[in-house]
Formats: sequence, structure tokens, C-alpha cells
Amino acid sequence: MTYVYPPVSGKVPHMLHGADYNPEQWLRYPEVLEEDIRLMKLAKCNVMSVGIFSWAMLEPEEGVFTFDWLDQVLDRFAANGIYALLATPSAARPAWMAQKYPEVLRTEENRVRNLFGFRHNHCPTSPVYREKTRIINTKLAERYSDHPAVIGWHISNEFGGDCHCELCQAEFRRFVRNKYGTLDELNHAWWTTFWSHTVTDWSQVESPAPHGEKQVHAMNLDWRRFVTQRTVDFIRHETAPLKAVNPDLPVTTNFMEFFEGLDYWKFADVLDFLSWDSYPTWHDADEDSNQAAKIAMMHDIVRSIKRGRPFLLMESTPSLTNWQDVSKLKRPGMHLLSSLQAVAHGSDSVQYFQWRKSRGSSEKLHGAVVDHVGHEHTRVFKDVTDVGSALQGMDRIVGTSVPAEAAVIFDWENRWAVNDSQGPRNMGVKYEETVQNHHEALWKLGVPTDVINMDADFSTYKLIVAPMLYMVREGVGERMERFVENGGMLVVTYWSGIVNETDLCFLGGFPGPLRKVLGIWSEELEGLHDRDRNGLRLNGAGDLGMSGEYEIAELCDLIHLEGAESLGEYASDFYAGRPALTVNRFGKGEAYYLAARTGGTFHDDFYAALVRHAGVVRTLDAKLPAGTSAHLRTNGESDFVFVQNYTPESVTIPLDGRVYRNLESGEQVGSELALAPYDIRVLERKRG
Repeated sequence: MTYVYPPVSGKVPHMLHGADYNPEQWLRYPEVLEEDIRLMKLAKCNVMSVGIFSWAMLEPEEGVFTFDWLDQVLDRFAANGIYALLATPSAARPAWMAQKYPEVLRTEENRVRNLFGFRHNHCPTSPVYREKTRIINTKLAERYSDHPAVIGWHISNEFGGDCHCELCQAEFRRFVRNKYGTLDELNHAWWTTFWSHTVTDWSQVESPAPHGEKQVHAMNLDWRRFVTQRTVDFIRHETAPLKAVNPDLPVTTNFMEFFEGLDYWKFADVLDFLSWDSYPTWHDADEDSNQAAKIAMMHDIVRSIKRGRPFLLMESTPSLTNWQDVSKLKRPGMHLLSSLQAVAHGSDSVQYFQWRKSRGSSEKLHGAVVDHVGHEHTRVFKDVTDVGSALQGMDRIVGTSVPAEAAVIFDWENRWAVNDSQGPRNMGVKYEETVQNHHEALWKLGVPTDVINMDADFSTYKLIVAPMLYMVREGVGERMERFVENGGMLVVTYWSGIVNETDLCFLGGFPGPLRKVLGIWSEELEGLHDRDRNGLRLNGAGDLGMSGEYEIAELCDLIHLEGAESLGEYASDFYAGRPALTVNRFGKGEAYYLAARTGGTFHDDFYAALVRHAGVVRTLDAKLPAGTSAHLRTNGESDFVFVQNYTPESVTIPLDGRVYRNLESGEQVGSELALAPYDIRVLERKRG
């Protein structure tokens, strides 16, 4: 495997530390702009994202460009050792454009065109918007591609939403025509004979609408695929003029936490590196360790999309947000802990929204490095400076890898299909939560884990977990068979192998193309009421040797053994005694099927046993206290181990007998490590 990747920019072979910076909001306050440079250096910041919503300041009238203010900002950066990720401004168009060219505004699914306002309120198909974007991006590239402060392009901002205008309808018809070729094939794939929805002319194809059609699930899937395709195509359009001027300057755009609307796997080849915006709800009603596990999974997704290449944490809040249901302040230690968690999972940066609080409008009370008071004598500024100091000692971690031997499948198209299906629990089938629960069990064990889609290369892993793989695209079942045949361990759960990529049910019995490798036939799936409970009684069979009883709720799959061995049975109801956990020995490997949604500590106990059995390496070969975790990056010679405590209590972490040194001090660490509440320590050891 590749152990070390080059940094985002050779100009800055360091961890990046900075924020979204909006100097255009402060042009009437030159003293503020001067003070910002002093404060950036004081906080040990070396990069700023600039120009994200600046179109109205860059082009105040059509064809009239004003770059002087941006020239001054970038020149001031260069003179002070600060770098810029320069944004293209397409996330928010100027008012003059919307007034003169209303077609650039988005049309919602009710077929009503939006008024000017908000952000990402544009049509990605509009020739006018594309041309205006090409012009401004060309101007920016010609002026700044070789500027000493600029290290990369930040394409737009947090892409999302879809447009249903006539231009996009025409493109959607072209999209499905290219995909299916004939109306017969489209009608078969969409199963339009149901409810007499047969399409007899391509002009009859429409996007989903609340006052039209939303029950043809394959059509809904294709629309979501189309929206992703349009967005990716728009990014290509944005990137082309930038690369034409300087092909070596890398491009990225910032993803959002578990955003459902776009299939992020399709962005891998159009972006040079990935980044995302992380806003956990720390200290809410849930335990902080659960929140940490959820965010860890999103870190793992972003890293895995580019096949292990480090990413950037593009946005996070240094204090609180202003848009969550409850905005809690970070407890002492939490800012450093949550920031370095991103680094532990593969980030080469910690960046914030925002550098300085806006004086007005909707985000004036959103957290920032610099508060309205305007100076550095705040708790938040000190927390940010502490992160900057920690990152300065991590040059050797830049570009290093996360050596994952385990993977969890979280597939966007499968997600769309699961969430669109009707039954077996329309009050909440909980796909996202289910995948997170399986990933969390590995996170608690400190197992480096990739999060992949079903098209990824399986051969590099020892263990693959596929929760609720409802949709199985063509060839995936065969690839899973090869994975297990060659010695891999596969875990599949209930509600898997139900439909193909156009949401047509597999004929011949579920779990469809997974039936052979799993060695079972699923006859019925029961949804339970919230009050209903069953039990999983483990019988001690198989190599895992697990016994005991665990609670079952919400979903129960009634299966028959077709070569698999039962490791546990249902405890009650008319299907008491029928298998609920199975293993099928297939070639050199094993395929496990979990037929029911389990509660309690089942996932923790099951994956602890399975990780040992599969020989999957843990970061620390020791029992970690509840609420803690340990994760690592490696350069192939040294491992950098991030030991984390997400509890409000002091804990002692047992180490595993290897020689560890504190990365910051270089001092050797004993057989245990004491961590304060919300504390993190970075250790170094020899690889292997």
C-alpha cells in the first residue's frame, strides 16, 4: 500500500491551520484587516479560504471586475507567510445577474422558480450561469494561479439541491435515454406497467414532483443519479478554465456531514483532494463518545473516497454554531480533542468557519476564532492557538496513511433505495443509524476502518461489513464471493439482497446474489413495533464460540439454512428456535448473516470476537475503557497513535507492551497512559 502521499501543496509541507475568511465584509474597516494578520500569526494559522461568497464584490456590475481588494489581501498573506485556498464564487450569484437573467435561478420540484436569495440557488444547467461562471473563473485563474500565496482552488461551497426547470428536464430525458436506449428498456427498468405508468414518448419523462409522480422508485433513483451527474458536470465546467491556466494547482470542494442529496463517491475523479465540513453536537443528550464515533465514520468516508489519500477538514466551529437545535459551548479540552480526531482519521488540516464573526446577517452569532470583541483575550482564541501549536509539531504526519484492514459499506445509491422503499418499518428503517452502529463497534476497538461503497476494491481487506445492503448492483455478489473464497470475512445483515440497481426485486429468493455466499434463504422479514422485543440466544457454535442472550428489536428476518451453520436462534414468538445469526464457510473464508436488529452490547462483543478471529490489527492491543478510542496513521516506519478520551472523567489507558514515546515531548511513555477529561495524546512507536 501507499504509506505517504504528497502534501496538498509543496509550498506548505505542514499541517494546515486556518479558517474561512471574508475580508470583503470589512473593506470599510481597514484597521480590522490589518489586525487580522497579527491575530492569524498569533493563532498559528497558515491558511485561509478566501472568496467563497465574493461574486458581488468581484463583479459588481456585469462585465465590471474589481480585484484590487483581493490583490491586497493575497499580497498581505504572501508577505506574512499565510496561504490561501482561493474559492470560485458560484455558490451565491450577484443580484444583477438574477434580475437580468432569471433563468439562472433554481426551480423547485413544485415547478416554481425561486426568487433571488439564499445560496446555491442556481440552475446547474443554465447556459447563462455556466458562461458567467466560466468568465469569472477565467479572470481569477489568469490573475491568481501563480500568486505566491495561492495553494489551491476551493470550488464553490457545499454543493446541494436540485433544479427542476425545463432546461434540467431536457437534460434528465437525455440522461435516461442514454442510459436505457429504448423506451421498452426504460419501462421495464422502471416497472411502469404498475398503475399504468407506461411511457410512450421521451417527452413524457418528468422529474419527481409532489403534485405529480413520486412512487416510481426507479425513477426517483435515476433522478438522484442525474442530480449528482449534473453537479459533477458543473464542477468539471468550473474547473476547466482554472486548469487551462495552471493545471498543477489542485482543486477541491467541501462536502457536508452524511449529506444524502449527492453521491459523494462520484466526486472522486473530478477533485484533486477532498475536504468536508464537520459540526458535531458535542455535549448534547447523547454521550460524546457516540457523537465522536459518528464523526469518525464521516472522516473515514471522505478519506476512503480517494482510496486512502489524506483529506482536509475544511470547516469546523472553534466554539459553537448558531443553527443547531441547542448550541452548547465546547468543554475545556474538547476543541483540541475534536480537531485532532480529524487528523487521526486522515486529515492534513484543521480549519474553521469562521475567522471573524460577521457583523450582521444570519451567521453573525456563529462561532469564530475572533469574536465581536475583536481581540485575542478569549477562551476560544486560546483553544485555537493550542490546536495551532499541536499541529506545528506534526510535520512528519502530513501525507501519512490510515492502514485499514476492515471496511464498512455505506453506499449512497443503496441509501437512496432503502429510504425510498415502502416497508417493513415506515416509521424508520434507520439505514444510516444501522451502519453507524456497526462502524462504532469497530471504532470502540480502535480498528482502523475504511468506509466504502459496493464498487470498491474488496481485495485489500480482511473484514468487510455490509449492513442492510438492500440494493446489490450487478457483479457485486460475485465479487463478494471471491472475497470470501480468498479468505475474507464478510458480515451481512437483514434487509440485504432485495433489489437490483433499478429497484427491481430479485427473483428466485432473497438475498438474491448474496444467497450463495451466505448459505441462507430469507423467506420473510417482520417489522416490530417499538414495544415488541425478542431475543438472540447464542449457542457457542463456530469459531467465535459466543454464548449468551441479547435483545432483538424492530426487524426480524425469518431464514432457512442452505449450507450455513446457526450460531444463535430467536428466543420467542412463533419463530423461536429458528436461526438468527449464521456463518457459512465458503472457500478459505467465512460469511456471517445477522438476521435481526440487536441491542445491548451485541455489536461490541461480536466484533471483538470477529476481529480476533479474522486477525484484523487494532491500534492498541488492549481493552479500552468506555468512551475512549485509539486510532493511527503511519508512514510505513513509524506509527502515530492518537489516544482519545471522550468522557468528562479522567481515565487510564493500558498500552500493549510496545515502546511508545510522546510525540510532543519525545519522552518514553510507561505501560499506561493517564488522560484528563476530553483529553488526547499523540504517541509514536515503530511500525510492526
